[in-house]
Amino acid sequence: MAIFAIGDLHLSLGGEKPMDVFPGWKDYVPRIEAGWRARVGEEDTVVLAGDTSWAMRLEDCRQDFAFLHALPGRKVLLKGNHDYWWTTMRKMERFLQAEGFDSLSFLHNSCVQLPGAALCGTRGWMFDCTQPHDEKVMARECGRLRASLDAAGEGEKIVFLHYPPVYPGANAAQILDILHEYGVRRCYYGHLHGASIRSAVNGEVDGVAYRLISADALDFCPLPIEV
Repeated sequence: MAIFAIGDLHLSLGGEKPMDVFPGWKDYVPRIEAGWRARVGEEDTVVLAGDTSWAMRLEDCRQDFAFLHALPGRKVLLKGNHDYWWTTMRKMERFLQAEGFDSLSFLHNSCVQLPGAALCGTRGWMFDCTQPHDEKVMARECGRLRASLDAAGEGEKIVFLHYPPVYPGANAAQILDILHEYGVRRCYYGHLHGASIRSAVNGEVDGVAYRLISADALDFCPLPIEV
């Protein structure tokens, strides 16, 4: 059993917002499928680090989720800033059950225990949040990250975020404090595309190894996570 990760698939199979219009995204859906099938087996787990579907409502995710369900492996989804379809856990879990999408689950105030590692995470938030609303969102996301890490037990805690917790010359200090408090040594994140990929932090900072896993940064192929 292996672990993989990829973020920002931006699927729109049931909608009218494909990403093919952006540089580097031509034929991105068949590229995702080809890269996935070449690497991921039925017993493997893939973490999807947010911005999975452009759908506005949960029921409009049906075709996107069906596409993912047909791919090999277990899929664990966390929330991104464009996942407007995201609602309560109860509604989302009932939707998956009703549609028979039993290979999909959600990472939210929880963790996924696997041999050798616990997969933890949350959406995160913008590092330069200065408005009262932003501060409330960041505090809520920090609480969710703590809840996820608390559920992990004593094994290695691998964290997945949507928003980058580190940038060149800046960081989301609240998030980083939690990573250090819980002894996290690996953190994977998405959100960045295009020219922003070149300036993303990929490497160790203060004892934590960071890696960008947005789809276009990975050439649309899930990244293996060593355990």
